[in-house]
Amino acid sequence: MEVRWADMDSYGHVNNAVYFTYCESARMAYFDAIRLEEAKTKPSHGPALAQASLSFRRQVHHPARLEVGARAVRLGRSSFQLDYAIFIEGGERPAADGTSVVVWIDYEHGKSIPLPDDLRQRILALDPDVLTA
Repeated sequence: MEVRWADMDSYGHVNNAVYFTYCESARMAYFDAIRLEEAKTKPSHGPALAQASLSFRRQVHHPARLEVGARAVRLGRSSFQLDYAIFIEGGERPAADGTSVVVWIDYEHGKSIPLPDDLRQRILALDPDVLTA
């Protein structure tokens, strides 16, 4: 990802809120990789971000290119945890890292429901070392 001039704050580095947008892009790419949309058995079923946190390790300034990755590390009954790492392109130490929890919910009833089996299998295929509950 390219760091945009607009990503910077008045202190001359990428604003902390923008890092969450970088993770969102990685999460959407992960959803594409596991074909998440195909797992919906009803239009009212789908993912909801329940928790997100980041640790900021190094400042990032414009111009820069970032490498942002996401992987599943825990798979529960109705949720999965993704971990993120954000690197300045070619760097060995992360500029930021974090985690989020994605819950499979029934939007109509506002409650969590079990992850579809085919979605679980696609997560396990992409991230075979994921911890399962």
